Amino acid sequence: MDSRTPCLIGIAQRTVREQPGPEPLDLWEEVARAAADDARLPVERLESIQIVHTDSWQYDSPVGRLAERLGAAPRHRAYSKVSGTAPQTLIGAAAAGIAAGEFTCALVTGAEALATRRAYRRAGERTPWSHPADPKPPYGWERPPSQAELAHGLVLPVHTYPIMETARRAALGISVEEEMRERGRLLAPMTEVAAANPYAWRRTPRGPGELVTGSRFVGWPYTRDTVAVLEVDQAAAVVLAGSALADRLGVPRDRRVYLRGWAYGEDTWEVAARPALGASEAIPHVAAAAFARAGLGLTDMDALDVYSCFAIALRQACDAIGLDPYDRRGLTVTGGLPYAGGPASDYVLHSTATMAGLLRAQAGHGLVTGVGMHLTKHTYAVWSSEPGGRLGGAAPVFTATGVPVVDVHEGAATVAGYTVAHGRDGAAERGILVVDLPGGGRAHAVVEEPALLAEAESRELVGQRVRLVSPDGKVNVASW
Repeated sequence: MDSRTPCLIGIAQRTVREQPGPEPLDLWEEVARAAADDARLPVERLESIQIVHTDSWQYDSPVGRLAERLGAAPRHRAYSKVSGTAPQTLIGAAAAGIAAGEFTCALVTGAEALATRRAYRRAGERTPWSHPADPKPPYGWERPPSQAELAHGLVLPVHTYPIMETARRAALGISVEEEMRERGRLLAPMTEVAAANPYAWRRTPRGPGELVTGSRFVGWPYTRDTVAVLEVDQAAAVVLAGSALADRLGVPRDRRVYLRGWAYGEDTWEVAARPALGASEAIPHVAAAAFARAGLGLTDMDALDVYSCFAIALRQACDAIGLDPYDRRGLTVTGGLPYAGGPASDYVLHSTATMAGLLRAQAGHGLVTGVGMHLTKHTYAVWSSEPGGRLGGAAPVFTATGVPVVDVHEGAATVAGYTVAHGRDGAAERGILVVDLPGGGRAHAVVEEPALLAEAESRELVGQRVRLVSPDGKVNVASW
């Protein structure tokens, strides 16, 4: 084995259940020290420190403040943009740097304290955290929403993902009721995994029917209990090192986990631009590249963690790689984002740490996937207790080309996918549509009439002929 072969040698996770809890900087320090201790590595020796973007608080110098806390002077530093794929791209960069001899060890960490932020907000108190950025930087979008998406209120994943779900449902000829039943059946086993995970945010097993009917709608047809739980206080960290350093540190071989291969790719950034709203063009290419680099296949995997912010993320992945949604191995090792916790951009650090712990306990291979933005960005990573494969890189192995999307359209159109946005009181507020245009291309539209909103939730609306008007020249309003 090459002395620079990278391996994961330290893991740590923390879930804070009493609020208000520590700020992200405190959590970064805590899990960084715990992961370094697990790796038998003095924290001041860290040569690379990388942090996943935190939504909870904007620090003036995130990596600098953590390095100061740890007494480290890393020559390689990185702070990610907002994305559920960020943990894997940082891990990939750390592994590549070690393999290239740029440094011998690296820390990747992340934390969210959104539950604590909510506690302060409800108490009417200011958040008393340290080192705020001044001026506050722009939100960490890698690419902001389009003007048409902003105009039609299509910004939140809780609205874009249901649109893709309804498009897939219609394409497969599945009824509204059948999709909901199958969603409950798909997600209920994940609650059992979360119940056994000491770091999970929600640790109560739930039945399929209860999941899809026991809570309010957020973006119809999704209920609150079937989407990622964002407001959590959770942190995780991993430490990677070259094999020579792992030897010097005395890390036993059965505590080393290897990144055999990984890949990244993109679907279109605008959901409305996707040729098939309910399917991913990128995932098959990304998965194939990751497996090819690993020298392994899906059947070789002993454990899986498929990104699960919404059911459509699981379903698109299963469709794309030929994975049975009810595979005996299960789809998660943590319990998934709706139950283990969905700490903004940070979840894949938790799934990676959990997978590494599993592969330490029982030798084998594991697949960990990540999703960024609106099912836009995809990472597939193959981890193993055995070295081998090749790392690949962060350059996209596939970038999808979309259909044209127009900002304003008046006249006939056909619904391609839709959702009904609900408020915190559970009431339907507005419908949001993606529509096919007669001459090709797509547009967005909203539905405002209460009777039409009720109808949209009672039957299949995909394929419905609608008429669009644009009274202000910015927003398309649909009726039928």
